[in-house]
Amino acid sequence: MLLYDSAVSGNCYKVRQLFAHLGIEYERREVSVIDRSNRQELLGGLNPGLRVPTLVLDDGRSLAESNAITFYFADGTRYLPDDRFERAQVLQWLFFEQYSHEPYIAGITPPEPEREAKLRGGIAALRAMDAHLTGHEFLVGEHYTIADIALYAYTHVAPEGGFDLEPYPAINAWLARVATQPGHIAITD
Repeated sequence: MLLYDSAVSGNCYKVRQLFAHLGIEYERREVSVIDRSNRQELLGGLNPGLRVPTLVLDDGRSLAESNAITFYFADGTRYLPDDRFERAQVLQWLFFEQYSHEPYIAGITPPEPEREAKLRGGIAALRAMDAHLTGHEFLVGEHYTIADIALYAYTHVAPEGGFDLEPYPAINAWLARVATQPGHIAITD
């Protein structure tokens, strides 16, 4: 398999993290998240959004969007519950990550007029996570799932985006638990 990847992308990191947990071998092709000038030629036939990660399976089919890729590979493993309700909860957290978390927490510095709104949105997301994690080991069903992988990707580097994690004890304990999972890799791996 070939993963169109960016070492600095939390979305790409999610895929690499799950692959590390599952022992899946793949090739990586580094793609700049800044210079998008060749995206149409590179990804146009593979991913209509022209974003990374994009994965080309061994049979030539392609998958785009980090959470779709992790959902596909987690199916039938301990990283995606068999219970129908818990699977839906995993999806709930994956959607939360993409719409209420990543747009605010990702370490992209917005123009000054947008900075306050980004901080408010990020703080709201962190508060929601901290409240949920209070009294819970992980996000769904008390075991590590792709929901944890997805939210860990940007949460653990939230200080790079200007967010102080000190006020969130449940998040800090959860970050430590996630980092000790077998096969865990750093974002730089």
